[in-house]
Amino acid sequence: MDADRIYAFLDHTLDITHFDDLGERYQGKVRDTYRRNGDLVLITTDRISSFDHILKQSIPFKGQILNRTAAYFFDATADIVPNHVREVPDPNVTVATACEALPVEFVMRGYLAGQAWRLYDAGERSISGVSLPDGLRQNSPLPDPILTPATKAEEGHDENISRSEVIERGIIEGATFDQCAAYARALYERGAEMAAERDLILVDTKYEFGRTPDGSIVLIDEVHTPDCSRYFYADGYEERLAADEPQRQLSKEFVRDWLRDHGFTGQPDQTMPDLPDALRVRVTERYIELYEQLTGTAFDADEHPDPQQRIREALGLA
Repeated sequence: MDADRIYAFLDHTLDITHFDDLGERYQGKVRDTYRRNGDLVLITTDRISSFDHILKQSIPFKGQILNRTAAYFFDATADIVPNHVREVPDPNVTVATACEALPVEFVMRGYLAGQAWRLYDAGERSISGVSLPDGLRQNSPLPDPILTPATKAEEGHDENISRSEVIERGIIEGATFDQCAAYARALYERGAEMAAERDLILVDTKYEFGRTPDGSIVLIDEVHTPDCSRYFYADGYEERLAADEPQRQLSKEFVRDWLRDHGFTGQPDQTMPDLPDALRVRVTERYIELYEQLTGTAFDADEHPDPQQRIREALGLA
């Protein structure tokens, strides 16, 4: 997709939705979620967040890319664990079964990166109750993939928590935790295999689960997208690791880098910078690269000039 087409869509992004006919609305950082009875309509907008803040400008086609990526991986992992997806009637929309979300994120890590590395580098040798050996390096593979659960915070960063703490606090019972933990390990194994087929390394990722009205546990939210996962390019990984060089990442880390370079890391005394149009286009190009590398298929954008009207028609709203 050439840059001119992306530039032409800068004024047609899906920033926010208001569909009263869909029921109660909840606005997250990226998704607008509507709930009515047993139905859940998740609309992935073009908003982008970083450092726990929604940035002022949106990214053309980002919502389509993330929703399609999630749909791709939900389908590819449905034999491991059932999920909440019913249909994807529009590039930005997923219709799902309304579930009671479990208040624990199941984070799988195969490599020592991100928050896990920062804790390790500061001297910690246990994360969420999992012990780590001495002598590991940043971005090195862990002896075995580990599960590091976290509680979902209403504001700020999530809190790492162990299995025993989850049960002692009465957050969820042991049998449910163990079932979700087994699902998370199997999902990570599948995700890592699929990434390797695309010359990628699935470094870490998080899974969220919910309980359906009949009591079943299903996978919800998103799965293996670049917004909930960290990927390295396999090509050059060993050489960069040996040289203690940063790994090439297939993620939105470059957006955080740009914000840092412009003096913003989400602190209260900082002013959020505006994203220049040229940067917004580059971000779209990166997300398209993410989609095509992950799925092995070309991204075919829907360029309807009024995404809200297109969604309204797809959902049969008046």
